[in-house]
Amino acid sequence: MRLHNLLTMALMAFPVPAGAENDITVVSWGGVYEAAQRQAIFDPFTAATGITVETETYSGGVDALRTRSAEAGWDVIDMIEDQAIRACDAGLLTEIDAGEIAPDSARKDFLPGSFRPCSVAQNVYATVFAYDDRAFLGEKPVSIADFFDLERFPGKRALLRDPDVILEWALMAEGVPIGQVYDLLSTDRGLRLAFRKLETLRGSILWWKEVGTPAAMLADGRAVMASGYNGRFFSAAQEEGFPITIVWDGHVVSTDVWAIPSGTEREKAAKRFIRFATAPERMAALAELIPYGPTRRSALSRIGLHRESGVPMRDRLPNSPQHESRALYGDTVWYARTRALRKRRFEAWLQGE
Repeated sequence: MRLHNLLTMALMAFPVPAGAENDITVVSWGGVYEAAQRQAIFDPFTAATGITVETETYSGGVDALRTRSAEAGWDVIDMIEDQAIRACDAGLLTEIDAGEIAPDSARKDFLPGSFRPCSVAQNVYATVFAYDDRAFLGEKPVSIADFFDLERFPGKRALLRDPDVILEWALMAEGVPIGQVYDLLSTDRGLRLAFRKLETLRGSILWWKEVGTPAAMLADGRAVMASGYNGRFFSAAQEEGFPITIVWDGHVVSTDVWAIPSGTEREKAAKRFIRFATAPERMAALAELIPYGPTRRSALSRIGLHRESGVPMRDRLPNSPQHESRALYGDTVWYARTRALRKRRFEAWLQGE
């Protein structure tokens, strides 16, 4: 008993520091995506290192870093690349030396532009539109122009309440070539053209904010078409049996990154996590659960069948060859630099100005 008391007093005198790196908090997007990350990355990381991964869910955005990160003790955050660029510019993220994540030989395996001052690219995803199979028994939507065609395809459209992607779609629906979309959107003429096209849907839009909402809106009949992320729609159709079809036309391919919030006391463990999560076998494991493309070339050859449905997953990645011809690759730097202007114009349009 005396020895026990002495040990207890010693532990009280020398408590484990707050920054002890035997656990980390990783912030992600919830739902089927986070469940896939848990199986492909989080649990294997804990098994390999002994570091426990706790998770928090958010809905994206730079403001979440300002208001929640320090108080909640965030250590690693899954971010859309343009948001990470803005957060880095605002001093909200820790700078990451590429050499701390991968040696020179390994960095050549990553897609160009994967390493930025405060982030490392982890996967590519697409914003697509999908439709409810039950809504159209005859002719089916096949193009982005059909999304805006209320006469041939009547019904509500579910859209993210944000100017990203919908403005690009509006121009493509007007016949603007994919290669000219961002140049035109950088002009007042292009913005006016995009909002004029969006105006044709004004009375038929249901706005969504949470990433799991679009598939649910299609499943319960609230909307006949919806914008959303290809992996979420895939899971709703393959795993939950929702009657949903993805249209691979005009889809906007974007990049998801790992970043480290400024001020974390577990920076060493956070970087260890990112090194582990960006290994080709981890990227391939994730892609076998949800069809988001890896950012390392060597990971592609490792991707096999979906673990439950048995469908070949490489064919369903946003950057698969069969989807390339009508894909628009999102310009993340343009997004970051023009965000305030586009948001201001979008909010004015919402108010009918």
